[in-house]
Amino acid sequence: MRTEDFYYDLPERLIAQDPLEDRSSSRLLVLNKNTGEYEHKVFNDIKSFLREGDCLVLNNTRVIPARLIGEKLATEDKSKTNEGRRGARIELLLLKRKENDIWETLVKPGRKAKPGTRIAFGNGLLIGEILDVVDDGNRLIRFFYKGIFEEILDQLGDMPLPPYITHKLSDKTRYQTVYAKYDGSAAAPTAGLHFTEKLMEEIKAIGVNIAYVTLHVGLGTFRPVKVENVLEHHMHTEYYQILQEEANKINAAKKNGGRIICVGTTSCRTVESSSDDDGYLRAGSGDTSIFIYPGYRFKVMDGLITNFHLPESTLMMLVSAFAGRENILNAYKEAVRKEYRFFSFGDAMLII
Repeated sequence: MRTEDFYYDLPERLIAQDPLEDRSSSRLLVLNKNTGEYEHKVFNDIKSFLREGDCLVLNNTRVIPARLIGEKLATEDKSKTNEGRRGARIELLLLKRKENDIWETLVKPGRKAKPGTRIAFGNGLLIGEILDVVDDGNRLIRFFYKGIFEEILDQLGDMPLPPYITHKLSDKTRYQTVYAKYDGSAAAPTAGLHFTEKLMEEIKAIGVNIAYVTLHVGLGTFRPVKVENVLEHHMHTEYYQILQEEANKINAAKKNGGRIICVGTTSCRTVESSSDDDGYLRAGSGDTSIFIYPGYRFKVMDGLITNFHLPESTLMMLVSAFAGRENILNAYKEAVRKEYRFFSFGDAMLII
């Protein structure tokens, strides 16, 4: 299985740069994973494809404003204050909290970020010191500050939009789901961006159960696959948590014949990481590096709500594993022909 098997041609003009004013008015391509047939709807129509007893699984992670722009402090400046000479501009992206004030980060330019380097953000409101270089050139950084870290981050940080989005986001909440709860993601679980509170109430009124899981999305999910042989690709770990109450909802729906419909590939990866071979979901927390590609046998998920993914990405491989590579490529070709909006702020698919 080769990476190029998951390529499709996408005109750049179809990459969505801004969210729609109404979250639930995006287009929806509904794909039958067994027959490959598809139909065109609006996302608000999702209600007509759900049944009483189904269980919708949502990832309630919250994106943190993880992009920080700072200045390198002069080597001789040993203070942790806003005094001292400044140097080169350094961009930092928070990836994963390791301890209270130590984070794994992506730093640009990396050549200016050697261990011992100190960086000032917000004129010294926040100071970072690089401790070590870890996997893929990421840096461990310890932060020094006065007050509450999350409040400082809200003040100084920007939303970490993907590089294919070049427009500035005027409202940070548009890169959050309406049900976001637990801080920790470096990217949004974008399939959930289509839901409004009103739509969720309408879905509950049908008799559909709502279960929440947490997976803090890292950049590893979106990194390009750089190997020709898919099986040689290495996935990065991401932290997940499933509470017992939520596992019970999913297991009960499964037992009673309801369908488990995951909202987003992150919800899918969470439940598939924490289930046994019979599809019984276990509560718990930990790190997952599950890599789902064609040939994988799904244990929990029966349906998937998802956005359109980058060519040759691990997410293209996941949806191909669920619906069949040819079905997915044909559906994507149709979406391009119909000029759907692609990627994070784009339109959606329901695969069922």
